Amino acid sequence: MPKIKYYYDSNTCKYERVKVTKKEWIIDGVMNISIVLFAAIGIAFIYMNFCDSPKEVSLKKENEKLHFYYNILHKQMDEASSKLALLQDRDDGIYRTIYEQDPIPESVRNAGIGGVERYNKLLKANLSEEELILSTVKDFDQIKRKMYIQTKSYDELLTLAKNQHLMLASIPAIAPISTNDSYLSSGFGLRYHPIYKIRKLHTGLDFAARIGTAIYATGGGTVSKVSTSYYGYGRQVEIDHGFGFKTKYAHMSEFNVKVGQKVKRGECIGYSGNSGTSSGPHLHYEVHKNRKKVNPIHYIYRDITEEEYEMLVKLASIENQSM
Repeated sequence: MPKIKYYYDSNTCKYERVKVTKKEWIIDGVMNISIVLFAAIGIAFIYMNFCDSPKEVSLKKENEKLHFYYNILHKQMDEASSKLALLQDRDDGIYRTIYEQDPIPESVRNAGIGGVERYNKLLKANLSEEELILSTVKDFDQIKRKMYIQTKSYDELLTLAKNQHLMLASIPAIAPISTNDSYLSSGFGLRYHPIYKIRKLHTGLDFAARIGTAIYATGGGTVSKVSTSYYGYGRQVEIDHGFGFKTKYAHMSEFNVKVGQKVKRGECIGYSGNSGTSSGPHLHYEVHKNRKKVNPIHYIYRDITEEEYEMLVKLASIENQSM
């Protein structure tokens, strides 16, 4: 119902009714509609820019939960990585040392498992948290890769453990000739060559002994070489012990084995001599590990006392002339 307005007329001393023209009525209506319209627009603007819809509120809560659980997941992955790193250190520093195996290279442990193509589906999905999700997936893939490498390493070590008794019987562990019938005349390292009289790397141990002194296999294995030459190593025998080990016995006078023959530690394989490039009767003895010539003195520890071993080490360290 429209409101009726009055005004006081001082001439008649009465309240007279205000007469509104049609034009004024239209103007008032337009003004009222404009005010309502602007107010509605203002409220809508505020709501759209500063207020979230129920759906947006729900999505924000869901995102907060996802971030919360992603943080927990990353923390657990960090803990898993730390524990895996400890296992890797023990594997390289303890277990592989026990079985005389080389540590797994870092390049293998940290190798990638695929390029960008591996994550193409995630990249094409246009996810709102793409960077976070990609980072998580990549970290998880890297942990899986390291766990796989570590598992394969333990499988290898398990095989070595099962074959430990065979390995202990096979690797070089005794002197190749009786210390009562010989003496260590030259050790591993730079020595003066007996013929050329120059300093040269001597890749084994020389045991001076009378011709015909028995020579023994220092570990179980298979005879891989029996050969005769008038220079160099002269008459020589090589034994393949497996597990990356080989031994060489040179300047012999006679053989007591043939190629392909199985031998045990302590079995006589021949006799010392003066064959090849030699300045006197002796046995030249080498140990090869993974195709590399190493100091045999470290593989003579069975059937001798600690004092005898220390004496051998001391004699082997003297820089003299090889035979």
